[in-house]
Formats: sequence, C-alpha cells, structure tokens
Amino acid sequence: MLVHGHRPGPCRPAARCAVQVRRDNCIQEAMRPKIRPPQGLHERILDNETHAVMLLDDQVRLAYLNPAGEMLLSASARRVTGQPLAEILPGEPALIEAFRDSLASGHPFTERERRLELPGERNVTVDCSVTPLHDPHLGYALLVEMAQVDRHLRIEREEQLINQHAATRALIRGMAHEIKNPLGGLRGAAQLLEAELDDESLKEYTGIIIHEADRLRNLVNRLLGPHSRPQKRMVNIHEVLERVRQLLGIEAPDGIRIVRDYDPSIPELYADPDQLIQAILNIGRNAIQALGEHGELRLATRVLRQYTLGNRRHKLVAKIAITDDGPGIPETLMEQIFYPMVSGRAGGSGLGLSIAQSLMAQHDGLIECDSRPGRTTFTLLIPVENPDDTDR
Repeated sequence: MLVHGHRPGPCRPAARCAVQVRRDNCIQEAMRPKIRPPQGLHERILDNETHAVMLLDDQVRLAYLNPAGEMLLSASARRVTGQPLAEILPGEPALIEAFRDSLASGHPFTERERRLELPGERNVTVDCSVTPLHDPHLGYALLVEMAQVDRHLRIEREEQLINQHAATRALIRGMAHEIKNPLGGLRGAAQLLEAELDDESLKEYTGIIIHEADRLRNLVNRLLGPHSRPQKRMVNIHEVLERVRQLLGIEAPDGIRIVRDYDPSIPELYADPDQLIQAILNIGRNAIQALGEHGELRLATRVLRQYTLGNRRHKLVAKIAITDDGPGIPETLMEQIFYPMVSGRAGGSGLGLSIAQSLMAQHDGLIECDSRPGRTTFTLLIPVENPDDTDR
C-alpha cells in the first residue's frame, strides 16, 4: 500500500496514440535529408533571370546588375557598377527622383508600361517594380526589376489594328450597299427624265444629278478599296521600292531628298507588285506632302526572323520602313489614321492610308505607325511566303 501517493492507472488509448504520433514525427524529421541551397544558387538564379535586376545603394548608385540588365542597358556590369544611375540613364531624371523618394519613404512602387529612354537614342517600354531593402553591407538599398514588354504590347497593338480594320471594312461594306442601291435608282430616274426633256436648260439640272451620283458611286468604290484579288507572283521588293522612288522623285520638290537603305538579303516575296506599289506610294505621297518644300524621306528594308503578326508566327517577315523628318502626326489622330475619311491635311481625302492597309491585309500583312515631331515612320510588314511551301 502506498502512503504518500497512489498507483498510476493504465494509460488511456487517446494519450498513447498522441505520444506515438509525436515519436513517429520526430523519427521522420531526423531521417529526412537536410536540403541546403547550393553555394551561389541565388547568383545563378539572378544570372538566368529574363528580367533586368538592379540593386541601388542609398546614393542611387548601381551596386549590382544581372545579365538581363546588361542587355537592357547595352552596358557591361563591370563598367557601370558603382556609377550613379543618373549618369547611366541621363534621360530619366523623373525616374531617378522617384527612386530617391522610395528610398526616403521606404515605400515600394510599381509602374506599368513606362517608356524608358536609354543611351544611344533607344527607347523601350518596361514594367518597373521597386522594393526598398536594408542590406547589412550597403545599408538602405533599392531592388529594381524591369521587365521589357515591347513585344507583348506590339502583338496586342497589331491584333487591335487587324480587328479594327476588319470591323471598319464590315461597316463600310454595309453602308456601301445601302448607299449604292438608292443611288443607282436616282441616277436611272435622272437619265429617264433627261430623255423626256426638250429644254436644254432643264437638262443641265439632270446632268448635275447624274454627275453627282457618279461622283458618290466612285467615292463609295474607293472606300471599299481594291475589288480584285491580288495577282501574286514572286517579286523583288527592292524593284517595287525603286519604282516608287522614281514616281516620288518626279512629284517631290527639289528640296526633298529621298534616301535608300536596303537590306539585300531579303528574299523575293509572293505578292502582287502593283498593289505593293500602290500601298507604298500612298504612304510616300503623304510623307512628301507633310514635308513641304524641304526634308528627307528614307526608304529602308530589313528582314525579321520568327516574327509574329497578329496571332500567327512567320519564319521571315519583310519590313519596309518609310521615314520622314516632318512635323509629325497630331497625337489626337494617331489612333484614327487608318480609318477612312480621316486626314490631318486640309483637302485630304483620308483614303490613302485606309486603302494601303487594305492592300496589306490582302497579303496577310500590316502597316504600323510611330510618330513624333521630327520623325514619322510607317512600317509595312509582309510575310515572306513561298507558295510551294504553303501548299505542303
């Protein structure tokens, strides 16, 4: 018999299970291999990161730059490390000031689709994320990540242009049908009335009706764009451009210089040469009219590899850039310049660019525009297709 205590009772089943579970967990934890990051893993991750990563010290000097950042800045990390970011990006005083504010406040920020001015008159669009850090060696610092989004924006813009053009064409076809039917009846009635009139002075009025009906019919036909299917064959794009250059040279004032910058490596295109001439000529004439009496018009060609137009990827795409150093296109018109009847010039029909875009659409191509005062570039993008390959 126990005097100062009592005999412990049997262990309850629930308590015994809990003890066993804890024991098993401890055994499993002891047996689990200890995984430690390999030496230098973080550096290798940053080196293989596709986004530009920078580390800035408390004086906004560059303390670290990964390889993607070197490609973005077109500068080696060895050369620029330690330099103030204001010297590396002299065209971005507002961004540098935002970095200083983030350092002072300790608040992170993100800026989407920022246009970044780089040395060498280069411009890129980036998503920029900034995170303040406290580094034991640098003190307060900034982690800056920049993801270049030009390609995604370009594909999105091209899809928008293609959809916009298709919607415009559908609208115009519907309107043309509604206009041309009553217009034909109006013209026919005027002809019958003219045949019944003996007074020549009254026939003058019916003649006006017939003439205006014909003018409206021709305008509607021009709005509809090309009626026939393109007569495609293998074409040297530089022969097309030389023909356009000759025509523009005849029309241009003496003070306008036409410069050629051709890439001879571009293979022949499967295209309708007459339609290509018409599209390029429409753009070239607009450029000459914008230049006035003096300026420079540049015709340049390049080949693009593995290039996406809309939602289709092409092995080769011919790029034709038509650039002038005129006053530029007003920003208010930039989103509308390919619409019919839209013109920035007094007396302009507003059909030249719309027709040119329609002609490119028949070649599965596209026309883009980038404009600022002193430099306007229309870029024609045409897939380099071989009919023998496409039939396979």
